[in-house]
Amino acid sequence: MTLEMQNALEDSPIIAAIKDDMGLKKCLSSDSRIIFVLYGNIVNIADIVEEIKAAGKLAVVHIDLIQGLHNREIAVDFIHKSTKADGIISTKSNLISRARELHMFTVMRFFVIDSMAYSNMEHQIKTVHPDVIEILPALMPKVVKKITEFAHVPVIAGGLVSDKDDVMSVLSAGATCISSSNQGVWFL
Repeated sequence: MTLEMQNALEDSPIIAAIKDDMGLKKCLSSDSRIIFVLYGNIVNIADIVEEIKAAGKLAVVHIDLIQGLHNREIAVDFIHKSTKADGIISTKSNLISRARELHMFTVMRFFVIDSMAYSNMEHQIKTVHPDVIEILPALMPKVVKKITEFAHVPVIAGGLVSDKDDVMSVLSAGATCISSSNQGVWFL
């Protein structure tokens, strides 16, 4: 992880997660230093990333959600070369591994749906070595605390965060940051 990305994670506890052009325009005036891009396609993703970077922010593309890309390593090469994104988000270990080879920032996303998720998560973290992990949904302080105890990488919690109390609860449980597509949360 670059020093710039580490500082951004520590200095800006709310990550704007954008899912459309309206969110893109609004996030540029937020205090969020890192922007999670949760939409786009192979035609417009470079323009989306360019707009974020032109505003002095760091762009992290959720590669699994970009229309026209497949879950193969070449997709990471495309994002790296054609968009100059700072990093990727993925649930796929092969994509995280390829991004690490290209020295991109990596966010491995996990959905915590049952107790088996813990062992899977711990195994993936040790095997793939993402820079950070993102867990969804965020509103489970006991779960966030348990994951931060074994993860040994920064934990971002996302999903269902809707107000300051939610943000404070998740951060108090040990998450480094929260990510939210709720635009009201971006300006807390």
